[in-house]
Amino acid sequence: METWFARRPVRDLRPGDHAWLAFRDRAEQEYVIGDFVHEGLAGTDRVVYITGARPQELPGMVTRYQTDPGPFAASGQLKIISPRVACDAGGRFDPDRLLDAVEAEIGKAFAAGYRGVRVTGDMTWALRQPGGYERVLGCERRMDATIAASTLAMAICQVGRTCCSPRQLSALKETHEVIVEANPEFEDGVLRITRTFAPPGLRLDGELDGARHAAFAETLSSIADIEHDVHIDLGGLRFIDLGALRLLTAFANRRRGCGRLLLDNLPPEPAAVIDMIGWHRLPGLVLGQGAPA
Repeated sequence: METWFARRPVRDLRPGDHAWLAFRDRAEQEYVIGDFVHEGLAGTDRVVYITGARPQELPGMVTRYQTDPGPFAASGQLKIISPRVACDAGGRFDPDRLLDAVEAEIGKAFAAGYRGVRVTGDMTWALRQPGGYERVLGCERRMDATIAASTLAMAICQVGRTCCSPRQLSALKETHEVIVEANPEFEDGVLRITRTFAPPGLRLDGELDGARHAAFAETLSSIADIEHDVHIDLGGLRFIDLGALRLLTAFANRRRGCGRLLLDNLPPEPAAVIDMIGWHRLPGLVLGQGAPA
């Protein structure tokens, strides 16, 4: 049985949250980690990033936000911890070295007057070392104790989704209580549209009516460059009108040759609307996973 997890967009993370991101690709890192870092640097938080990359190579900073993080690194608001700091003399990942460095940076941030500390790092490199899974698992448990007790710090632990076995990935996930996801692309209290990455596409929650067609069309355009199947998760949708279905049909037709457009978790009421219209009148739409009986 899976442990209960809180699912939160980046913007809703708070001090004490030790969050988990098993990312599918660089695009997911840019949306989730890019927002996490950008929000911290745009505010009054110190950002601690465990990486061997240069500040300009951090996910989303230049590509999404056109922001040079170099000045933030120079001022100390952005602190890069190299993986070398977390390794012993033989180059093997040492969890104690890493956690000591993170705890030291949290203490320095508090002394410097920062309102919060955001900690993140892609630990795929450590998992790929011989025996790396056991060391990363132990590190996550200590990290959870460090962050959960803090009134200042929050963390997102990142790993590549395919860097270890599904069983190991599940065990690592279990050391966290929060699963972080991208911020909504659109939200107005009636409809929320969130980009998804595994599978790639969008998740819709609420009601999609004529007043929100423009926002929906704009969000569809933002995923037009996906070169394989696109999934639209309708599981949280209570209502969808005919105009929105036509927008989906037009989007599917524009993508001919790039992959299918699958409607996942189609609720009974929208399914009844489509059945009444007839699937043949909505060419390009395909019933996906979690389909109604």
